[in-house]
Amino acid sequence: MNKGLIFVISGPAGSGKGTVVAALREMLPDIGFSVSATTRAPRPGEVDGVNYHYISRERFTEMLDGGEILEHTEYCGNFYGTPKSEAVRVIESGRDIILEIEVEGALQVKRLLPEDTVTVMLIAPDRAELERRLRGRGTETDDVIKTRLQRAVTEVGLAENYDYVVINETGKAEECAAKLLSIVKAEHSKYSRMKSTVEAYSAE
Repeated sequence: MNKGLIFVISGPAGSGKGTVVAALREMLPDIGFSVSATTRAPRPGEVDGVNYHYISRERFTEMLDGGEILEHTEYCGNFYGTPKSEAVRVIESGRDIILEIEVEGALQVKRLLPEDTVTVMLIAPDRAELERRLRGRGTETDDVIKTRLQRAVTEVGLAENYDYVVINETGKAEECAAKLLSIVKAEHSKYSRMKSTVEAYSAE
């Protein structure tokens, strides 16, 4: 049995990652999903264990020191990371898994598990639309929005390190998820991942 693949979906704040990934999971109900851990406080409507595992900074540091975190980043004064055990368990069972994580963390996973990882960066159509989305949340100050926009420029500049870049057009999350579904199917059809099946023909 082949291992599953890790599909890393990331992009700047305001790119719509959460909405698109939720739509993709509906299209792929059997795909694994790792809930990231974070030290930031929940936003209104967010649920512990669903949106994130909300833990203290001290607990996060303990997990990091103990090798329990696959990847991590610090963003706007808070830590974000992926529990290693959950991700490894899923792919070793033969199932794919989606990691919805920050850009820095995505590159960490790609470096650690290059053969098992497919990276996709989601971006808004342009900077003006990204700013409109961030301000539309109504949950952050002007200073935080400015920081997020500056970071977005840096993060999009790292797109060359990704396997795919997908534009998430406003109001078209389902279409964007369909593009991601095509990527998942295409990756499983690569010769490098179909080699054992092809070679089985000559062995019969």
